[in-house]
Amino acid sequence: IVLMVALQFIISKTRMGRAMRAVSVDEQAAELMGINVDTTISFTFLLGSALAGAAGILVGIYYNTINPLMGLTPGLKAFVAAVFGGIGSVPGAVIGGLFIGIAETMVVAYGSSLYRDAIVYAILIVVLIVKPTGLLGKNQREKV
Repeated sequence: IVLMVALQFIISKTRMGRAMRAVSVDEQAAELMGINVDTTISFTFLLGSALAGAAGILVGIYYNTINPLMGLTPGLKAFVAAVFGGIGSVPGAVIGGLFIGIAETMVVAYGSSLYRDAIVYAILIVVLIVKPTGLLGKNQREKV
């Protein structure tokens, strides 16, 4: 929770967060406005790597073991949670993660544990068909 709040604060309240959002929308326009694009991209990768490292530590503590592929399934499920909540929305990713966790638990409790991963990908397919921007995502028209 602390990491999610810190990430949301960095993205929405800091100067670097504003630069990150500007570079993500239009790299050339951000550069014309005086933003150092290379520094912003480097900071974004640094932040993402730090969060991935923290996630790796937490997963390693939970399973009490470490191997090179230990983050594959949680990483795919995190991607589905982000798509479900809306790409680019930290609160949406949290809501998506909670929904997917509850759905997995219900499938295991009332059905078979064989289908726990299948339900996650079924949710992904349904979300992409029904609302491709996700739960809290915003529709944006493509400018030509």
